[in-house]
Amino acid sequence: MKTIKNLAMGLIMALGLAGVAQAAGGNTIPWDKAPVNTTDLGSLQHGAKLFTNYCLNCHAAAFMRYNRLTDIGLSEQQIKDNLMFATDKIGETMKVAVDPRAAKEWFGANPPDLTVIARSRAGSGGSGADYLYTYLRTYYRDENKPTGWNNLAFPNVGMPHVLWELQGERRPVYNEIEEHGHKVKVFKSWEQVSPGTLTPDQYDKAVGDLVNYLQWMGEPDQNKRVRIGVLVMLFLGLFTFIAWRLNAAYWKDIK
Repeated sequence: MKTIKNLAMGLIMALGLAGVAQAAGGNTIPWDKAPVNTTDLGSLQHGAKLFTNYCLNCHAAAFMRYNRLTDIGLSEQQIKDNLMFATDKIGETMKVAVDPRAAKEWFGANPPDLTVIARSRAGSGGSGADYLYTYLRTYYRDENKPTGWNNLAFPNVGMPHVLWELQGERRPVYNEIEEHGHKVKVFKSWEQVSPGTLTPDQYDKAVGDLVNYLQWMGEPDQNKRVRIGVLVMLFLGLFTFIAWRLNAAYWKDIK
């Protein structure tokens, strides 16, 4: 009986570890914390600019309409003049500019829709925003890959580094350690090969703005939801106090 119990416990632990491994989803390096603040309109506007200029060429945002960008402080005229390249109708969704069949031929798969990408990529390493922030900052040149690029957070990635002109080219530097009798390489730092148009700090800030926008785009009403939730909690607190005092007044003369 004890043996059966031990076997059952071992099976449960194995299934649990398998679930953790699956949830990790190939997370090869620790994810950095994304500087997300969806109330920062300047950051969201800059992120929207980066998204439409660099991401919307291949990735669609089929559940987001251009006119929703008025929620982050942009006028319809600003949106039309600066952010609309695939349509001239402000009420249209953010459709991809590239043909899906051509994209599949070029990259091996049709690039995914990015409307809710920040919500769908959450895992044991952190939030979806943390993953995207790390992913977009860990590209490096790899001539052995068809696109010429690889990524520490997503090894053998099919997407090229579309922001490379901003970041420049870098190579990872590794430490060699011994583990279980074998020598393995552990990521140590980055070495800049050629500069980009932005400094490393400026690039991190730009990626932070882009990820901030992707986080907002996944749920544009999230700030409104939080405000309503706070008001509801304040109302319930006030109502509880009033009900408590009414109850005390009602029963004070009853023995």
